[in-house]
Amino acid sequence: MDFMAVLADSLRFLLSPTTIAFAIAATGLSVHFGYTGLLNFGMAAFMALGAYGYAIGVLTFGLPWFGAMALGLIAAVIFALILGIPTLRLRADYLAIVTIAAAEIVRLMLNTAAFDPITGSNDGLDGYNTGFQAANPWVLAGGDTSDTWGFWTWTYTNARWWIILFGLILLALCIVTVFLLMRSPWGRVIKGIREDEDAVRSLGKNVFSYKMQALIIGGVMGAMGGIIYALPSAVTPGSYVTDMTFNLWTILLLGGAATVFGPTLGAVLFWVVYAFLGSVIPHIGLPLSTGQSAAVVQFMMGVALMLIVIFRPQGILGDKREMTFVK
Repeated sequence: MDFMAVLADSLRFLLSPTTIAFAIAATGLSVHFGYTGLLNFGMAAFMALGAYGYAIGVLTFGLPWFGAMALGLIAAVIFALILGIPTLRLRADYLAIVTIAAAEIVRLMLNTAAFDPITGSNDGLDGYNTGFQAANPWVLAGGDTSDTWGFWTWTYTNARWWIILFGLILLALCIVTVFLLMRSPWGRVIKGIREDEDAVRSLGKNVFSYKMQALIIGGVMGAMGGIIYALPSAVTPGSYVTDMTFNLWTILLLGGAATVFGPTLGAVLFWVVYAFLGSVIPHIGLPLSTGQSAAVVQFMMGVALMLIVIFRPQGILGDKREMTFVK
């Protein structure tokens, strides 16, 4: 095994569409859990709706790429309303169960053959990125090329850099939005709900309304992440399983749940380590198939999540005083 090649391959995830997509979605999950205290275990559904809304908007309705992306965000708002109206009055543990079920319902609906002409069912959708790539303002003069920095070979492609640039713009927009919101009177109410919603209710605040607003804002960010996740290739329902949601939770808790930059740091660390383990495990001499190696990596990430919750529940950038569940 060429260790330097493995390390170089892993470092590609320092700045990749996948890392950016999960950073955006984890920022939305931070609004849900870190700031509002909502145990949402269905963020994969918001990502799926953003991705499929964009793809369907282009392929079925013939919308321009920005209109199709707006459709994906609208789908996330509608889903948040449908999900939130009957569930936001539930206790945290019941809310977690309902959101897991809701995410599975969305995935199964996308997977069913009944909607095959629209969703592509199990095959998914592709070929929807022509308009987005045509809007690329960053065309490299020499075309697609690569460069080597020490042991790290970086490939420059027009398509990849446009996705990364667009994703970074959305990520910056989400970070600034969370930063401003959580320092506003609205943010103080949200954090008060996380600490003691009965106390906030006694002050005359409509707790349900504030929770709904937080669910919508975080859900829209999840849909943005789903759109970025879908831009490099295609959308398939098999991508939006519960593993995606639990990866987002690992990212959130690793970086810091009630922090502005924690989800971004968590996403970078998570995917670099995940890629590194995925490359190392098959070469350590164990008689494992490709699927078994992937399962070992998932097991190790699960153990890491448990250790984070036990020994560092506030995450790398978090403040322990912000996390009610460690009191």
